[in-house]
Amino acid sequence: MSTSPTTDRPPTLVRAWAGDLETDRLYALLKLRVEVFVVEQAYFYPELDGYDLLPRTRHFWLERDGDVIGTVRLLEENSGNEKSYSLGHLCTRRSDRGHGHTTRLLQAALADVGSAPCRIDSPSYLVEMYTRHGFVQVGDEIIDNGVPLVPLLRDTRP
Repeated sequence: MSTSPTTDRPPTLVRAWAGDLETDRLYALLKLRVEVFVVEQAYFYPELDGYDLLPRTRHFWLERDGDVIGTVRLLEENSGNEKSYSLGHLCTRRSDRGHGHTTRLLQAALADVGSAPCRIDSPSYLVEMYTRHGFVQVGDEIIDNGVPLVPLLRDTRP
């Protein structure tokens, strides 16, 4: 069985602050998120939530030949002198799943987080994946637009 050179080559990991995102790249990230969450998973939520362009927002994505195949958003949420973060919108294009791309994106974002607290509202079926990365459940499951979400926290401070 032969594989094409395109699928053999690992995708490139890219990280950018919101202010450094080019318009076409932001569009590609938003388009992928809508394709996965709204169209594929029928999770109807306000995708344009105002956080993507905040100066304290970082975007991570994987691309191959200019196409975005996965993305995650990391938002810095400082309270007082304590730095904390929230993760959101982690997704991989359906045709590219099963190759560790989600884990690669998550690990890249968590490297930026370091030992600071980081939270995510995870779909119930993904809680186990996040617990493998040090997240623990910190509240009861809620239903958001028909999707069961579980609040999780990763805090590795000594």
